[in-house]
Amino acid sequence: MSERLVTMLTAEAIAERVKALGALITEEYKEQRLVLVVVLKGSFVFASDLCRAIDLPLRIDFLGVRSYGEGTESSGVVQITNDLSRPIAGEDVLIVEDIVDTGLTIAHLMDLFRTRHPRSVKVAALLHKPARARVVVKVDYLGFTIEDKFVVGYGLDFAEQYRNLPYIGVVERS
Repeated sequence: MSERLVTMLTAEAIAERVKALGALITEEYKEQRLVLVVVLKGSFVFASDLCRAIDLPLRIDFLGVRSYGEGTESSGVVQITNDLSRPIAGEDVLIVEDIVDTGLTIAHLMDLFRTRHPRSVKVAALLHKPARARVVVKVDYLGFTIEDKFVVGYGLDFAEQYRNLPYIGVVERS
């Protein structure tokens, strides 16, 4: 069995969209001090580019979450593997996620964060796959809506591979 990668979103298209999202976030949060909560591991590349596109003072924190394991299907169980390093009470929080597909992870995080009393919580996601939704969640800042394909690259992986690709691709097997 062989596999090949087919480009879904080019590095140039991603860079252009991330820059636009950064400008929008800058405008909407211009009077606040923002906290980016980066959902690890998949969001680290997106978050790195997004934070540099936001022209505001901000704080960055990281949250380790696992719901896939080694497969291509979400288990439906959200496990926190690394919690935030500082409290978010009274803060304006922007959760930075690589992909929203089932919606279960974001729904879980929104419920969890409400118990920590931030001033506001919004979501920025690079990708949204609405065909896979099991719960409806609001994505406030969205990069791209994609079809129901398993994607890799730009931080997203398959069994810890492909995160370093500068584009979003689909693994095709033959």
